[in-house]
Amino acid sequence: MNGVLLVDKSVDWTSHDVVAKLRGVFGERRIGHAGTLDPMATGLLVVFLGRATKAVSFAEAQEKRYIARLRLGVVTDTQDMTGTVLARTEQHVKRAVLEAALGAFRGEIEQIPPMYSAIKVNGQRLYDVARRGGEVERTARPVTIRRLELIGSADGDWLLDVTCSKGTYIRTLCHDIGGRIGCGGTLAALRRISVGDYRVSEAHTVQALAAMDRADAERLLMPLDSVFRQHPAVTLDAGQERLCRSGSGFACDAPDGVKRFYSEDGAFLMLGEIRDGNAAAIKRFF
Repeated sequence: MNGVLLVDKSVDWTSHDVVAKLRGVFGERRIGHAGTLDPMATGLLVVFLGRATKAVSFAEAQEKRYIARLRLGVVTDTQDMTGTVLARTEQHVKRAVLEAALGAFRGEIEQIPPMYSAIKVNGQRLYDVARRGGEVERTARPVTIRRLELIGSADGDWLLDVTCSKGTYIRTLCHDIGGRIGCGGTLAALRRISVGDYRVSEAHTVQALAAMDRADAERLLMPLDSVFRQHPAVTLDAGQERLCRSGSGFACDAPDGVKRFYSEDGAFLMLGEIRDGNAAAIKRFF
């Protein structure tokens, strides 16, 4: 069994919980996902089954879009509302003040990873150190915020529309925005809307999947090559396919760039790149 499944993760489920449940639904042990969602977060989790797990790293690297609820005037140890409140400030931040502050967080920025994260420093997970009451120095990491827009408010929280690169912590973004304004801030809720070209509107809840017959659930699987649908497709002739399957490069008269390569019968062979009329593999999937 091979394919890509779009899951709409519910609140309080870990990403590991989702994978464990789906192993039972599909009877498949080889299952992975692209981009962990914290238990408090909901939305799109892209799951890979069988041979499709070879494409996980490519989906992880794609841009992700979120709708985040920013709560100003509150600082917590986890940088979200699941943590212990460290400071609370009466604040009446005007929309114009917040919008002006957002400008500093667009484009290429640096983030210091939160202590409550799975990053390893000196061989230890940061969250393990944090749970023991410790703290270690962390190095700021570059991330890209391609889109950051204030789209409204709800129950005293501000709603942010964020499109960002791999490795971005939305709770750290909220924490840092609050720090820049001077009143503190934390993440109150988070929903992932998209990963690359995948959309949460195409996704299914674990509860719905678990209620299906296995055959019906399998029909929801998308093909592995859907991860790369932003790249043009190239069909190889028999001679090119033979070279491709042998691991060799081969001549190809398609335009330069990254492509999806297929056999004449439509089988997806590899993601590759053409340069100056020669094709080479980035990753083979046959």
